[in-house]
Amino acid sequence: MPSPFPGMDPFLEFQEWEDFHTRWNIVVSDLLAPRVEPRYIVRVERRAYAELPMPQHRREVYLVIRLRETMEAVTVLETLSPPNKRGGGDGRREYLEKRLAVLQTPSHLVELDLLRGGLRLPMTTPLPPADYYAIVSRRERRRSAAVYAWSLRHPLPTIPVPLKAGDSDVPLDLQAAFNIVYDRARYDLSLDYNSDLQQPPDEQE
Repeated sequence: MPSPFPGMDPFLEFQEWEDFHTRWNIVVSDLLAPRVEPRYIVRVERRAYAELPMPQHRREVYLVIRLRETMEAVTVLETLSPPNKRGGGDGRREYLEKRLAVLQTPSHLVELDLLRGGLRLPMTTPLPPADYYAIVSRRERRRSAAVYAWSLRHPLPTIPVPLKAGDSDVPLDLQAAFNIVYDRARYDLSLDYNSDLQQPPDEQE
C-alpha cells in the first residue's frame, strides 16, 4: 500500500527515520549507478562520530559519485539526519565541518533535507518557506546554489545531479526513490497513522 501522503511521509521522521535513511541512500545509489556508468561509480560511504555527554557512537551513510579511473570524488550527496539539525549537538557541528570541507574541494555537493524538524542549513540568503529542501551546490558556482523547496502537500521533485565539466547532469527523481523505499520496507505495516502527527519544534542557532 502506498503512503497516504503525496510526497514525503512526515510520520517517518519520528517513527522509522534510521531505517528509512539507510534504505534511502541505497535506493538513490541504485537509481544513479546505471545513469552514470561506466565513467563513474556510486558508493555508499559512512561517517562515524561520538555524541556527548553519552558515550554513544553514531554512524551515518552518504553517497559519493566517483570517477572510475581515478576514484576522484566528483559529487557528494548528503541526506540530513536529526542529529545534523539539532542545535548545539555534536552531530550538527561535525556535519557543518564536513560540509565546509566539501565546499572547499572540487566536488559538487547535493544536500537533501527531508525532515521538517530541527535547524535548517545555514545559507548566505534565507531559504524560502517550505517543509523540505534540496540544495545543489556546483563546484564552479560556489557563491550560489540552486534551492528546490516544496511542501508536505506536494510530491518530491526531480533534481539535477552534476558531474564533471562536459558531462550532462543526471536527473534524480526523488519521488520515485521514495516510492521504492516505502514499498520495499512496507512502512504501511509499521507506521502508526492513528497517532498525532508531531509538529517539528522551532529551533534557532
